[in-house]
Amino acid sequence: MTIYIGNLSFQATEEDLKDVFAEYGEVTRISLPIDRESGRKRGFAFVEMADETKEDQAISELDGAEWLGRELRVNKAKPREQSSSDRRSSFSRNPLP
Repeated sequence: MTIYIGNLSFQATEEDLKDVFAEYGEVTRISLPIDRESGRKRGFAFVEMADETKEDQAISELDGAEWLGRELRVNKAKPREQSSSDRRSSFSRNPLP
């Protein structure tokens, strides 16, 4: 399972996240997305932990907590949806004959 952390301070680093989530168990992966155009952090992150029970505990205790001046939104990450450019339309772009 992957944990989604939203409303994250732009000052937060991967090391900061590791320190916070390590209090609940072994952190196996952290992803802190960066905007391609601006190079700035996007204000959210994903964390994976070795033990799902520990992940559930971290979610329940950290959701709504204030950290670095922001109220965190912490929950189970949902599978990524395809963007509109990735979807194939069922309509033909060719006009009718």
